[in-house]
Amino acid sequence: MTLDAIRTVAVLGAGTMGNGIAHVFARSDYNVILRDVETRFLDSAVSTISKNLDREVKKGKIPEGDKSRVLGRIYTTTDMSEIARADFAVEAVPERLELKLSVLREADKLLPPEAILASNTSSISITMLAAATSRPDRFVGMHFMNPVPVMALIEVIRALQTSEDTFHTTMALCERLEKKPVAVNDAPGFVSNRVLMPMINEAAFTVMEGVATAESVDAIMKMGMNHPMGPLELADLIGLDTCVNILEVLYSGFGDSKYRACPLLRKMVAAGWLGRKSGRGFYNYPG
Repeated sequence: MTLDAIRTVAVLGAGTMGNGIAHVFARSDYNVILRDVETRFLDSAVSTISKNLDREVKKGKIPEGDKSRVLGRIYTTTDMSEIARADFAVEAVPERLELKLSVLREADKLLPPEAILASNTSSISITMLAAATSRPDRFVGMHFMNPVPVMALIEVIRALQTSEDTFHTTMALCERLEKKPVAVNDAPGFVSNRVLMPMINEAAFTVMEGVATAESVDAIMKMGMNHPMGPLELADLIGLDTCVNILEVLYSGFGDSKYRACPLLRKMVAAGWLGRKSGRGFYNYPG
């Protein structure tokens, strides 16, 4: 599959990451098939994309007339068979191995043989996911950052099986999206989360042990280390359940206790305090 042969992109999952991925592909003039299991998730995704486009218009990043053009390129569906006309597909379902494997296997059966299949996983082995498909040489990791329309970085992760053509096509595609692709090899958590999650985890331990409040931890990291957002604010943005899931992948992959998820994180997830998406995490988010 060459870059110029890619016209239609399927995005599997319309959540926080999926709607952002659909947004940037449509903004770059690709036809997008956005698929999820329920219409309400798709309606919410389109609403979010519309609001984000309004924000881009207000900031002068895109002309006002581009909003309708971008939205017009996004076709939503609950029917998985619709992805059969895609040239490239990105899986963006929640970070649970069995769910990802189920979606990827179904997509693999439906996509044209020459299509590239990518996963937006933030930590799971790309080599293992590739092996679950009939196209391991045309499988790649494409880890977007949140919020997708704003963040420039995409980690492009090569499975052991990923072909040179697949890798180079994916890198070029990222650039066409006006993103900055950085190539990494397959390892638990890749680079971003292997470095980030231990910091978030240690920040949670600091709060649990009464060393400082969440506000103090975040203030120190922002003012003292020049981070634009504190680690616990960032954890709330990512989702505390996602943080725990990634830490479990790291702990399982490396067998090192430094990746053991903080009990406070687990307790908050058990309480349903998942961060921004639930209205409460280390901070409260009214409305």
